[in-house]
Amino acid sequence: MSLLAQVEQADATGVVAEVYQQAEQMMGYVPNALKMHSINPFMLEQLFTYMGTVMQHETLSGKLFAAIRMLVSVDQKCDYCINFNEGMLINAYGVSADVVAAMKANPEGCGFDEKEKALLLYTIKATRDSNGVGETDIQQLRDIGCSDLEIYDALRHGANQVMGDILLNAFQVEKE
Repeated sequence: MSLLAQVEQADATGVVAEVYQQAEQMMGYVPNALKMHSINPFMLEQLFTYMGTVMQHETLSGKLFAAIRMLVSVDQKCDYCINFNEGMLINAYGVSADVVAAMKANPEGCGFDEKEKALLLYTIKATRDSNGVGETDIQQLRDIGCSDLEIYDALRHGANQVMGDILLNAFQVEKE
């Protein structure tokens, strides 16, 4: 499962049990990527709360956030998250497998509206080289109607994904 000990669902108590129960209600199971965080119940709860907030974002789509996770994970070579988010795009957001494959090959043709496409491309650019983005990039996003909150939320999500990919890869968390 993982190089570190993690709490299995049958052994979960307290906060871990509560998060696992909520995850099972939402997804039908508890992903190993979530179980990985059970070593630190506080971080598990924070992550789960954060993900719930992202999925209910006021102006950006869950589809965008799933695409950010998948494409950042392609760069990080995290097969767990690539596969998980491919499945989410296909099963939860109705994106065809062909479009997902095309998105991975060329994010420019991602099928989002102008604003979400720009946020996706900015996030990929910034997570690849955070020193390679700057004021011009932010102004271009503002010029097409992105708020500072949307820019922050998209990039924060991409940066969080880099961290998650590192943890999943380093701890060798197995896919379900």
